[in-house]
Amino acid sequence: MSNTPHELHDEFPAKAEAIHALRQSDEHFRKLADSYHEVNRALHRAETRVDTISEEEETRLRKQRLSLKDQIAKALA
Repeated sequence: MSNTPHELHDEFPAKAEAIHALRQSDEHFRKLADSYHEVNRALHRAETRVDTISEEEETRLRKQRLSLKDQIAKALA
Protein backbone atom coordinates (compact mmCIF):
# COMPACT_ATOMS: atom_id res chain seq x y z
CA MET A 1 0.00 0.00 0.00
CA SER A 2 1.24 3.44 -0.87
CA ASN A 3 0.07 6.86 0.22
CA THR A 4 1.29 8.37 -3.05
CA PRO A 5 -1.03 8.28 -6.06
CA HIS A 6 0.41 6.67 -9.17
CA GLU A 7 -0.03 9.59 -11.57
CA LEU A 8 0.73 8.95 -15.24
CA HIS A 9 3.56 11.49 -15.34
CA ASP A 10 5.16 9.64 -12.40
CA GLU A 11 4.64 6.23 -13.99
CA PHE A 12 6.07 7.36 -17.35
CA PRO A 13 8.35 10.34 -16.56
CA ALA A 14 10.18 10.18 -19.89
CA LYS A 15 6.87 10.22 -21.77
CA ALA A 16 5.26 13.30 -20.19
CA GLU A 17 5.26 15.27 -23.44
CA ALA A 18 3.93 12.30 -25.42
CA ILE A 19 1.14 11.81 -22.87
CA HIS A 20 0.13 15.45 -23.17
CA ALA A 21 0.22 15.34 -26.98
CA LEU A 22 -1.78 12.11 -27.18
CA ARG A 23 -4.39 13.44 -24.74
CA GLN A 24 -4.87 16.36 -27.12
CA SER A 25 -4.91 14.40 -30.39
CA ASP A 26 -6.19 10.88 -29.69
CA GLU A 27 -9.70 10.38 -28.31
CA HIS A 28 -9.08 6.73 -27.38
CA PHE A 29 -5.90 7.62 -25.49
CA ARG A 30 -7.69 10.46 -23.71
CA LYS A 31 -10.40 8.04 -22.55
CA LEU A 32 -7.75 5.57 -21.33
CA ALA A 33 -5.93 8.34 -19.45
CA ASP A 34 -9.17 9.68 -17.96
CA SER A 35 -10.21 6.19 -16.85
CA TYR A 36 -6.76 5.62 -15.35
CA HIS A 37 -7.04 8.90 -13.46
CA GLU A 38 -10.51 8.02 -12.08
CA VAL A 39 -9.47 4.53 -10.96
CA ASN A 40 -6.19 5.81 -9.55
CA ARG A 41 -7.97 8.49 -7.50
CA ALA A 42 -10.52 6.01 -6.17
CA LEU A 43 -7.74 3.62 -5.19
CA HIS A 44 -5.69 6.37 -3.56
CA ARG A 45 -8.72 7.48 -1.52
CA ALA A 46 -9.19 3.87 -0.38
CA GLU A 47 -5.50 3.43 0.47
CA THR A 48 -5.47 6.58 2.58
CA ARG A 49 -8.75 5.51 4.22
CA VAL A 50 -10.64 8.58 3.03
CA ASP A 51 -13.14 6.11 1.52
CA THR A 52 -13.84 2.68 2.92
CA ILE A 53 -14.11 -0.15 0.40
CA SER A 54 -13.84 -3.91 0.64
CA GLU A 55 -10.60 -5.75 0.04
CA GLU A 56 -12.20 -7.31 -3.03
CA GLU A 57 -13.06 -3.90 -4.45
CA GLU A 58 -9.56 -2.62 -3.73
CA THR A 59 -8.10 -5.65 -5.52
CA ARG A 60 -10.45 -5.08 -8.47
CA LEU A 61 -9.37 -1.44 -8.69
CA ARG A 62 -5.68 -2.41 -8.58
CA LYS A 63 -6.19 -4.87 -11.45
CA GLN A 64 -8.15 -2.30 -13.43
CA ARG A 65 -5.43 0.32 -12.91
CA LEU A 66 -2.76 -2.14 -14.02
CA SER A 67 -4.73 -3.05 -17.14
CA LEU A 68 -5.19 0.62 -18.04
CA LYS A 69 -1.50 1.28 -17.39
CA ASP A 70 -0.57 -1.58 -19.74
CA GLN A 71 -2.84 -0.19 -22.47
CA ILE A 72 -1.36 3.28 -22.02
CA ALA A 73 2.19 1.87 -22.16
CA LYS A 74 1.35 0.17 -25.48
CA ALA A 75 -0.03 3.42 -26.88
CA LEU A 76 3.16 5.23 -25.82
CA ALA A 77 5.47 2.59 -27.34
